[in-house]
Amino acid sequence: MLDIKFIKEHIKINIDRLIEIDNKRRKMVTEFEKKKAEQNAASEQIARITDESERKHLIIKMKMLKEVIAGNEAEMKEIIKEWRYLMARVPNIPDMSVPEGEDDADNKEIKKWGEIKEFDFEPKNHIELMQNLDMVDFKRGSKTHGFRGYFLKNDGALLSWAVWNYAQEFFLKKNFEPFIAPSIVKKDFFYGTGHLPNDAEDLFKTQDEDYLSGTAEVPMMAYHSDEIFKKEDLPKRYLAFSPCFRREAGSYGKDTKGLYRVHEFFKLEQLILCEASHEKAVEFHEEITGNIEEFIESLGLPYRRLAICAGDLKASQVKSYDTDLWIPSEKKYREIGSASYYHDFQTRRFNTRYDDNGKKLYVYSLNGTAVPTPRVLIALVENNQNEDGSINIPEALKKYISKEKIIK
Repeated sequence: MLDIKFIKEHIKINIDRLIEIDNKRRKMVTEFEKKKAEQNAASEQIARITDESERKHLIIKMKMLKEVIAGNEAEMKEIIKEWRYLMARVPNIPDMSVPEGEDDADNKEIKKWGEIKEFDFEPKNHIELMQNLDMVDFKRGSKTHGFRGYFLKNDGALLSWAVWNYAQEFFLKKNFEPFIAPSIVKKDFFYGTGHLPNDAEDLFKTQDEDYLSGTAEVPMMAYHSDEIFKKEDLPKRYLAFSPCFRREAGSYGKDTKGLYRVHEFFKLEQLILCEASHEKAVEFHEEITGNIEEFIESLGLPYRRLAICAGDLKASQVKSYDTDLWIPSEKKYREIGSASYYHDFQTRRFNTRYDDNGKKLYVYSLNGTAVPTPRVLIALVENNQNEDGSINIPEALKKYISKEKIIK
């Protein structure tokens, strides 16, 4: 049964109208194809006729048919436009295992890892720590970019690069194919992933009506649009690095200082395309969630896993987990990433299929954060701080930054 909160927030379409429009669309497509076939047949017939009178008669008849086709095509475009508008607002169906609930307060904690460090001093927040060590410059960031602007510098930049390099090595051992993905993506593909229309206010738009992506999920799903795989070529396993852009329009007044909620950042994203099997999707979902957790454990950072409840689930998702890191200065967990699966919700829109013994099926899609920067730096510096304001480097990162500790 669907949660009532989910129904109220996500199912905002007139189903009767959708069915009516779909029936019209199907009928018009059939009629359009029939008339196009008549036009093609008439063209072939004209080419064979030698009698001039009969030829002129057929040409006049074909011109009339062409005008009818043009009129039908214009009407059909309007019908398809409304059909697409309505279809884009139909949500996915949550899995039976998704917890019931109304909002993020009802998300269910299902796992915790790591000991929360008890400091014998009052821990500083990442802003104070990083500014004191000349790792970040928010003042010049705001001057250059505006609100939520920042520069990572010196050991702040080196620590971010260390995370990227370590993450690349770590996740590529998990049998992923590496990509660097574009961030400017055509508008249609945001509808494909489900980021439009619901996330429109959070996206940056270009003067050409394209958008800046907030995740490599969008370009990587577009990568195989309108393609048909061989079944034996599945699954496709990608690790994509990209700049990411989010307006954070829905977060006005939240996290206005620091690195947690910024307009531009970098992220490594896991993406899997697999055969149309719920069991496989569940298996891969647990795998990509386990990957980010294993990565975090290797950095020694305490975290928890949340199962997202129906009322907080995005319209495109079948099921989703959030991974939260412990932030000492706030004395609470904060989200670092998420992992979700969609069944064929996205791939139907992208027309991404595979051949299963002659039958064309839509593949299933999944994606999950590998690691975002600079957000992960918050937990890294706060959990590894010392009373004198220095920061210990986790063992896994030492070879990438070539130091044991960040000191003033």
